Amino acid sequence: MKLFTDGAARGNPGEAGGGIVLIDSERTIEHFKYFGKKTNNQSEYLALIEGLKLAVEQGAKELNIFMDSQLIVRQVRGEYKVKNSNMRPLHADVMGFLERIPSWTITHIKREDNKRADWLSNQAIDMKKIK
Repeated sequence: MKLFTDGAARGNPGEAGGGIVLIDSERTIEHFKYFGKKTNNQSEYLALIEGLKLAVEQGAKELNIFMDSQLIVRQVRGEYKVKNSNMRPLHADVMGFLERIPSWTITHIKREDNKRADWLSNQAIDMKKIK
Protein backbone atom coordinates (compact mmCIF):
# COMPACT_ATOMS: atom_id res chain seq x y z
CA MET A 1 0.00 0.00 0.00
CA LYS A 2 0.98 3.59 -0.57
CA LEU A 3 -0.15 6.40 1.72
CA PHE A 4 0.04 10.08 0.80
CA THR A 5 -0.91 12.59 3.51
CA ASP A 6 -0.86 16.34 3.85
CA GLY A 7 -1.92 18.80 6.49
CA ALA A 8 -2.88 22.42 5.89
CA ALA A 9 -3.41 25.35 8.23
CA ARG A 10 -4.62 28.76 7.12
CA GLY A 11 -2.73 30.80 9.63
CA ASN A 12 -0.29 29.26 12.07
CA PRO A 13 -2.27 28.37 14.08
CA GLY A 14 -5.41 28.61 12.02
CA GLU A 15 -8.22 26.65 10.41
CA ALA A 16 -6.69 23.26 9.65
CA GLY A 17 -7.44 20.08 7.76
CA GLY A 18 -5.83 16.93 6.49
CA GLY A 19 -5.92 15.00 3.24
CA ILE A 20 -5.29 11.29 2.84
CA VAL A 21 -4.81 9.15 -0.27
CA LEU A 22 -4.41 5.40 0.34
CA ILE A 23 -3.60 3.26 -2.69
CA ASP A 24 -3.47 -0.51 -2.90
CA SER A 25 -3.50 -2.89 -5.84
CA GLU A 26 -7.29 -2.84 -6.08
CA ARG A 27 -8.40 0.70 -5.28
CA THR A 28 -7.67 4.22 -4.13
CA ILE A 29 -9.33 5.60 -1.00
CA GLU A 30 -9.43 9.36 -0.52
CA HIS A 31 -10.39 11.03 2.74
CA PHE A 32 -10.24 14.47 4.30
CA LYS A 33 -10.89 15.74 7.81
CA TYR A 34 -11.26 19.15 9.42
CA PHE A 35 -9.12 19.60 12.57
CA GLY A 36 -10.22 22.99 13.90
CA LYS A 37 -7.60 25.53 14.93
CA LYS A 38 -4.14 23.92 14.72
CA THR A 39 -0.61 24.73 13.64
CA ASN A 40 0.67 23.48 10.31
CA ASN A 41 2.87 20.85 11.99
CA GLN A 42 -0.05 19.64 14.12
CA SER A 43 -2.18 19.29 10.99
CA GLU A 44 0.60 17.32 9.26
CA TYR A 45 0.75 14.89 12.20
CA LEU A 46 -3.04 14.63 12.44
CA ALA A 47 -3.31 13.88 8.71
CA LEU A 48 -0.68 11.15 9.08
CA ILE A 49 -2.57 9.68 12.05
CA GLU A 50 -5.82 9.64 10.05
CA GLY A 51 -4.02 7.95 7.16
CA LEU A 52 -2.44 5.35 9.43
CA LYS A 53 -5.81 4.59 11.04
CA LEU A 54 -7.23 3.97 7.58
CA ALA A 55 -4.26 1.81 6.54
CA VAL A 56 -4.61 -0.32 9.69
CA GLU A 57 -8.37 -0.66 9.12
CA GLN A 58 -7.63 -1.85 5.58
CA GLY A 59 -5.21 -4.48 6.90
CA ALA A 60 -1.92 -2.93 5.75
CA LYS A 61 1.00 -5.34 6.06
CA GLU A 62 3.42 -3.27 4.00
CA LEU A 63 3.02 0.50 3.79
CA ASN A 64 5.01 3.14 1.96
CA ILE A 65 4.22 6.60 3.35
CA PHE A 66 4.85 9.80 1.40
CA MET A 67 4.70 13.31 2.89
CA ASP A 68 5.94 16.74 1.89
CA SER A 69 6.75 17.67 5.51
CA GLN A 70 10.45 17.02 5.90
CA LEU A 71 10.25 17.74 9.63
CA ILE A 72 7.60 15.10 10.31
CA VAL A 73 9.35 12.52 8.10
CA ARG A 74 12.64 13.04 9.94
CA GLN A 75 10.96 12.90 13.35
CA VAL A 76 9.17 9.64 12.50
CA ARG A 77 12.45 8.15 11.24
CA GLY A 78 14.13 9.16 14.48
CA GLU A 79 16.56 11.52 12.75
CA TYR A 80 15.17 14.55 14.63
CA LYS A 81 14.00 14.72 18.22
CA VAL A 82 10.45 15.86 18.91
CA LYS A 83 11.22 18.92 21.03
CA ASN A 84 7.81 20.60 20.99
CA SER A 85 5.69 19.30 23.88
CA ASN A 86 2.50 19.70 21.81
CA MET A 87 3.93 17.38 19.15
CA ARG A 88 5.08 14.56 21.45
CA PRO A 89 1.62 12.97 21.93
CA LEU A 90 0.97 13.15 18.17
CA HIS A 91 4.34 11.57 17.44
CA ALA A 92 3.58 8.84 20.01
CA ASP A 93 0.23 8.16 18.29
CA VAL A 94 1.98 7.81 14.92
CA MET A 95 4.54 5.42 16.34
CA GLY A 96 1.78 3.38 17.99
CA PHE A 97 0.02 2.91 14.66
CA LEU A 98 3.29 2.07 12.92
CA GLU A 99 3.90 -0.72 15.46
CA ARG A 100 0.75 -2.37 14.08
CA ILE A 101 2.12 -2.43 10.52
CA PRO A 102 4.78 -5.13 9.99
CA SER A 103 6.73 -3.30 7.28
CA TRP A 104 6.73 0.43 6.56
CA THR A 105 8.79 3.23 5.09
CA ILE A 106 8.33 6.98 5.19
CA THR A 107 9.67 9.22 2.43
CA HIS A 108 9.83 12.97 1.98
CA ILE A 109 8.49 14.08 -1.41
CA LYS A 110 8.20 17.43 -3.12
CA ARG A 111 5.01 19.38 -2.60
CA GLU A 112 4.13 19.11 -6.29
CA ASP A 113 4.25 15.30 -5.97
CA ASN A 114 1.62 15.43 -3.22
CA LYS A 115 -1.00 17.54 -4.99
CA ARG A 116 -4.02 15.31 -4.38
CA ALA A 117 -3.49 15.06 -0.61
CA ASP A 118 -2.85 18.82 -0.52
CA TRP A 119 -6.08 19.49 -2.40
CA LEU A 120 -8.01 17.21 -0.03
CA SER A 121 -6.56 18.95 3.04
CA ASN A 122 -7.78 22.28 1.70
CA GLN A 123 -11.17 20.74 0.90
CA ALA A 124 -11.49 19.85 4.59
CA ILE A 125 -11.05 23.50 5.53
CA ASP A 126 -13.32 24.76 2.74
CA MET A 127 -16.10 22.33 3.61
CA LYS A 128 -15.99 23.40 7.25
CA LYS A 129 -16.29 27.04 6.28
CA ILE A 130 -19.32 26.31 4.09
CA LYS A 131 -21.25 24.66 6.97
